[in-house]
Amino acid sequence: MNTRRKYFGNITALIATLAESRTILADQTSPASPGTNAPDAPRRSNHVTNGIYYFSGTGANDGYPKEDHVLVTDPFEKHVTRTMEALKKSLEHAGCTMDSILHLEVFLCLPLADGVPTLSGKNRFDAHKAQYDALNKIYKTYFSPGKAPSRACMAVEWIPGDSLIEIVGSAAVVNPPSPSSGE
Repeated sequence: MNTRRKYFGNITALIATLAESRTILADQTSPASPGTNAPDAPRRSNHVTNGIYYFSGTGANDGYPKEDHVLVTDPFEKHVTRTMEALKKSLEHAGCTMDSILHLEVFLCLPLADGVPTLSGKNRFDAHKAQYDALNKIYKTYFSPGKAPSRACMAVEWIPGDSLIEIVGSAAVVNPPSPSSGE
């Protein structure tokens, strides 16, 4: 039992160290996101360091034009599928594959919108459990058998961008893009 605790303690320390590294890298100044002129405009902090692609904030509306955005009132399964497709495109652009993902953190939230009742107690738990089950059903179709990465899944109160799911993680770069591919 102590060996298991020590192992998980070491893993937790490693994740904390990596999270701090990402924070340090994210705090460094860089040009504003393409198409923005404001110096304080939000920017993506996706980056490659030592052959590892770190990605953050992949949601259901990433990579889709504004007129094609999903709403929080759209089916959860649609949010999951679009998020996984956006993640797959982001990975491919960075020279990774779904099977080269090392770790994912998945955040789920219930819809917060006018006309949608706010659940509490067991009803809230059941709604999150239904989301978790729907996520797993779709999630497993994106990986080769036995290749699903380690994953943490958390329920949160709100996710920006009208998405009911957001994914953060890292992947090994297996096919580095050529410098001319425009990063």
